[in-house]
Amino acid sequence: MKVAICDDEVRGRERIRTLLEKEFSQAQTQEFDSGMKLIKSVEEGYRPDIVMLDIAMKGMDGMETARHLKELTDALLIFVTGVKEQVFQAFDVGAFHYLMKPIDQDKMTDVLKRAMQEVEKKNTSPRYLLVKAEGSHYKIPVEDILYVENSGRKVILHTKTGCLEYYERMNHLAEILGEGFYRCHRGYLVALSAISGYDHESITVGQGDKIYLAKQKYGEFVKIYCKYLKE
Repeated sequence: MKVAICDDEVRGRERIRTLLEKEFSQAQTQEFDSGMKLIKSVEEGYRPDIVMLDIAMKGMDGMETARHLKELTDALLIFVTGVKEQVFQAFDVGAFHYLMKPIDQDKMTDVLKRAMQEVEKKNTSPRYLLVKAEGSHYKIPVEDILYVENSGRKVILHTKTGCLEYYERMNHLAEILGEGFYRCHRGYLVALSAISGYDHESITVGQGDKIYLAKQKYGEFVKIYCKYLKE
């Protein structure tokens, strides 16, 4: 399991490395003191499974670094920050989780255990949808799906790379996709990992798409989403 530690402060990197060595001796760590150096390493072939990324770095900060990384790798991002308000920014770029400074050892151990389980699951059992649309078959990674929109007898898959419309029942698709998705409205099914914000009437997905949130589902949605974030 390869874990990249990116923090422009030596003490920050040392703290994370020490905790990793104590709890996860099997982890292969590599340290970077800037986002630019991490990105360059990934461009040259380095493939971390998990990236521990400080948000408040000089020069290219953690958010900008994460946006570049998303184009290069599917590594899980765990943000580290000393400012609570920055936590909400983390989910704009699909972060797996976050840790507050000073890092609590038990919290970090718990988050990393779940991250490593996710990596192992992703590596051993990739999930795809095989979709037939306009006479062609497409293999769609489930992790690329942002949300699904009902369109009469068809559904529209909104993914990280575009949209695809095909014949399918929303109820059936919800069963296939499972607990990582939530039926927020009769016309929409959203990936919990793609949510970047919400209010009483809508959910913001990815870079700004807004989809309906049924009023009667608001309370249930908040509970499920908060549980998802804690896990």
